Amino acid sequence: MDTTGTISQLPIPLALPRRNAVPATGIRVLAGDIGGTKTNLAVYQVMPEGIKLLQGARYPSAEYQSLIILIKHFLAENNLRLPDRISLGVAGPVLNGKVDITNLTWVLDQAEIARDTGVKEVVLINDLEAMAYGLAALQAEDFITIHGGKEGAVGNMAIIAPGTGLGEAGLYWNGKAYFPFPTEGGHCDFSPRTDLDMELCKYLQQQGEVVSWEKVIAGPAITSIYTFLRDVKKREEPAWLAEQLAKEKDDSAVISQNALHNKAAICVETMDLFVRYIARETANLVLKMKATGGIFLGGGIPPKIAPLLLQEAFYRHYMDCDRMQHLLEGVPIRIIKNDKTGLLGAAFYGAYGEW
Repeated sequence: MDTTGTISQLPIPLALPRRNAVPATGIRVLAGDIGGTKTNLAVYQVMPEGIKLLQGARYPSAEYQSLIILIKHFLAENNLRLPDRISLGVAGPVLNGKVDITNLTWVLDQAEIARDTGVKEVVLINDLEAMAYGLAALQAEDFITIHGGKEGAVGNMAIIAPGTGLGEAGLYWNGKAYFPFPTEGGHCDFSPRTDLDMELCKYLQQQGEVVSWEKVIAGPAITSIYTFLRDVKKREEPAWLAEQLAKEKDDSAVISQNALHNKAAICVETMDLFVRYIARETANLVLKMKATGGIFLGGGIPPKIAPLLLQEAFYRHYMDCDRMQHLLEGVPIRIIKNDKTGLLGAAFYGAYGEW
């Protein structure tokens, strides 16, 4: 998708009540996708016919002491004037206009951002809610289809997004439009099934009392599963792999890439477990949301391990549920390829959402 042009189509009919109340002259929205690892910022020109990207950039979140410092740096670096609105998708639950960013030290407050930037209209929404709104901007080429599901499938939809953490969201269908809403389902208890799952759960409990789904489905989880297999189950770690892990900063990326190329049995087994857990929680989310309209796999990890998710094992584990196979098999399952979906969603919500 060309994010430099004007985005006007709404392939998925989302509820955007302010769409018909945008000044013809256009306003500017500073949109942000704020995560534990990276922060995407962009300024969009907003018009009744769509939003147009003016300038965007990506920054490593941890390198900045606060979001205010980062926003001011972004505006100054690109010689941009103050926007009319700021709309930010943030990793964590937004409560009364405030959020403590998950997996980061930032605490954000709408009122403080407005005060410190001089922008009167500021809104914070959950990053998965923003990702759901971003579906409004995507086209067929922005997805990889795992399972086509039932033709013309309708009903609620859901998003599961493993990245630095595990995000989950729903989209309620009222028969005319979709209404995105956030959840914190990634922090619900992990549900071990097999003896190996039980052993892994006990291993993870030694590192923290609660073993949530995020502890087995997120970037750091790949490393945790790997170390469990190596240290507890005594799987062989080849010397070349140990050297590679010692050199590289991102152990999870090393493990997943070696699994994709079938280079080490321990990496393959790690990702087999990781894919099974994604499949199980994907099915859980479909059942809890009754997401007959479809489920999307977003976040940073699914596009990178798409070949593994497209193998038969993912769908087999997804279908392994309690008497609801007839519901699950009709649900379309797609991977979101566009890594700007959350940013686009924040922009759409800032432009047309009701807040």
